[in-house]
Amino acid sequence: MKIKTITASDTWQIRHEVMWPDQPFEFVQLEEDDLGIHFGVFDDEKLVAIVSCFITDDEMQFRKLATLETYQGKGIASKLLQHILNLAKEKGLKKVWCNARNNKKAFYEKFGMLDSHKSFTKAGQEFTVMEIYFRN
Repeated sequence: MKIKTITASDTWQIRHEVMWPDQPFEFVQLEEDDLGIHFGVFDDEKLVAIVSCFITDDEMQFRKLATLETYQGKGIASKLLQHILNLAKEKGLKKVWCNARNNKKAFYEKFGMLDSHKSFTKAGQEFTVMEIYFRN
């Protein structure tokens, strides 16, 4: 498994298939995608997991962390999340955050992320903002 930088459009198929299969394909194409840094995990040449990162000032939001269903439960998303947390530290960022589905909070907590208790609903899914702060 290798983590590589990919294009925004490389993320769309997995975003759609894993996160929003009941929505139109355009639903996963974000207006601001061109402003992000996108990473993918490859098993040989096959893209199996993705994440998109958006840096503003001294913080980074990551979005759409997703792994193909047949590759889930193998630690791939954990490696990808650790990769972007390390990137944030290398860049001297103070905060990393995401809008996490409520049923995924425990996953993010394993990495030291805390529930901010800022919650919302999108397309019938319940979300909460998870965040972690770094001292530089």
